[in-house]
Amino acid sequence: MTTTAEHTEDMAVPELTPRARRILEVASELFYRQGIHAVGVDTIAAESGVTKRTLYDRFGSKDNLVTAYLRARHRAWWQRLEERLAAAPGSRTLAVFDAYAEDLLPADRGCGFLNAAAELPREHPGYRVVQVHKRAVRRRLEELLREERPELQAEITAEHLFLLLEGAIAHRGIDGDGHLARRARSIATQLLDAALGPSREHPPAGG
Repeated sequence: MTTTAEHTEDMAVPELTPRARRILEVASELFYRQGIHAVGVDTIAAESGVTKRTLYDRFGSKDNLVTAYLRARHRAWWQRLEERLAAAPGSRTLAVFDAYAEDLLPADRGCGFLNAAAELPREHPGYRVVQVHKRAVRRRLEELLREERPELQAEITAEHLFLLLEGAIAHRGIDGDGHLARRARSIATQLLDAALGPSREHPPAGG
């Protein structure tokens, strides 16, 4: 499920030939593991088993390849997130935290989008992909809150939950596991319960 026009417009991944898919797979792994600046097109071409000319024929430039990497990462992330949400037995809002803690793409080096944002200039087309991805996550949280907890101020609460998620995934690269995402889920549960207020938890007598 996609949630905004911006989300679908900026994240489209064109149909790729088998060689182009191989190049993108190799580049994605290298960019995430070693960093975007540290990996050159010579290395990507060699590990993909193609020539540099083939790489440039398929993607045009390293900048385009970086952008394709981030778009493909987003699309894979989003598909698996929506699958988890569809299967969630309880709160789908809290299931987003489960996704960050337990699922999705390799994240032992932290958030691939935050890592990319730290390396790319703001005018790089890949930076736009990072922005759209993060906004889409925050908006998805807001949508879920409006569905599940209409009594809350969804926009403000979604912002709080989003910041919890961001802190947890940023530290995953430091800690190497998802324990802070699980802790963030616990905090989110407390936040949502507290937001109900005493009048909803304990309605006045006769009310």
